[in-house]
Amino acid sequence: MLKASKKTGLVFFPAFDWAIDPTHPEREERLLYTQDQVMEEGVFDIEGVVEYKPDIVTAHDIQRTHFCVPDEASVTTESHMISAGGAAAIARAVMEKEIANGFALVRPPGHHAMRMVHGGRGFCYINIEAIMVEMIRQKYHVRRVAIVDTDCHHGDGTNDIYWHDPDTLFISIHQDGRTLYPGSGFTGELGGPNAKGSNLNIPLPPGTATEGYLEVIQSCVLPAIEEFKPEIIVNSAGQDNHYTDPLTNMNFSAQGYAELTTLLKPDIAVLEGGYSIEGALPYVNLGIILAMAGMDYSRVVEPDYNPEKLKQPSNVTDHIKRTVRIINDYWSKRHEMREKSGKPGTIQERHREIFYDTDNIFERQKEKIRICRDCAGAMEIDSQAMPGTRVIGIHIPLNACHACTETGYDMFEQAKKSSRHDRLFLQNRPNDQYIIHDYKS
Repeated sequence: MLKASKKTGLVFFPAFDWAIDPTHPEREERLLYTQDQVMEEGVFDIEGVVEYKPDIVTAHDIQRTHFCVPDEASVTTESHMISAGGAAAIARAVMEKEIANGFALVRPPGHHAMRMVHGGRGFCYINIEAIMVEMIRQKYHVRRVAIVDTDCHHGDGTNDIYWHDPDTLFISIHQDGRTLYPGSGFTGELGGPNAKGSNLNIPLPPGTATEGYLEVIQSCVLPAIEEFKPEIIVNSAGQDNHYTDPLTNMNFSAQGYAELTTLLKPDIAVLEGGYSIEGALPYVNLGIILAMAGMDYSRVVEPDYNPEKLKQPSNVTDHIKRTVRIINDYWSKRHEMREKSGKPGTIQERHREIFYDTDNIFERQKEKIRICRDCAGAMEIDSQAMPGTRVIGIHIPLNACHACTETGYDMFEQAKKSSRHDRLFLQNRPNDQYIIHDYKS
């Protein structure tokens, strides 16, 4: 009987009752073909590979991460709660040392969902990985977390949620935003004033092949993780950079994914995108599972795999090397950049416009953050959705210093006096508390 050298947990949740429409790329078949392949290959017969059933997260689990407008029930379905619960089930098993690592193969996905949620963006409504990470922090007192997003689309939602958090190293490796949704994730997007350099965005040119992805992991991602010293590593394991994916323009292979997983050594992987339902997902997912279990994946090869056709052009290789140098330079200067980002105790503003392409909602945000050298900083988000309502969200970070805690309470009390808003939220992470104030009640 085959035996895994690392005990690995798996959760499958295809979400039979959720789809944007029956022919949409993001549909249940994305996981059904993989599930069939895993069964046919006898993966669950391998000693040390364990299947878990997903949990169901609560509204309060979501409230640690998001401001859902008007509330969690309005922007989620039961499938969203179970998808997030699948990731939570794997996280619990890892943290309680039942398994060495685990892979949550779940849908709907989540990495385009930002802290403020008025609707769906890029097929995402709530951020599966962020909800899981904040659950881990609350229940198991983990502080330093690295999240590596290898989906072909920029993980702009996770990027937003951890923009100000110096205790989270967020790295997104994605196709250049000038050529692909959501049009963001450029090298200069490095995080807010309290976390400058903790957000590393690595845009890759169309045509990047396995060689380019592994170069980025070895020369850029692994050195940053080693220096950051996270307590846990999470992989947002999107698979739409495969050479057969209908939505993207990359040349990554199943073998490449398995090698990337071997190098990265994630404690938890969570499925994100990937829309080549038959040509890629069964092979890529099988390769990732075997790599996480420490098993031989050399025979996991797509039927049409032709390395000559997927050879990376020299100009793409040169472009990637330049990008790696830029990112490494930013990483080396992160402490210096934070010192120059503003005077501690002052308030810095950021204005943004956000489009919810799945639900056709336009949002304007004004964000205020207290600059702090001791924590992520108290934050206020004034958000107007069109169509929709105007709300304010106040965030006191999990490891808030005394000054930022007081600033957060002051922001909340001042915001209560508004006559222009519909609802006010206080996300008090040190107390694991979420308060809603309705202006009209």
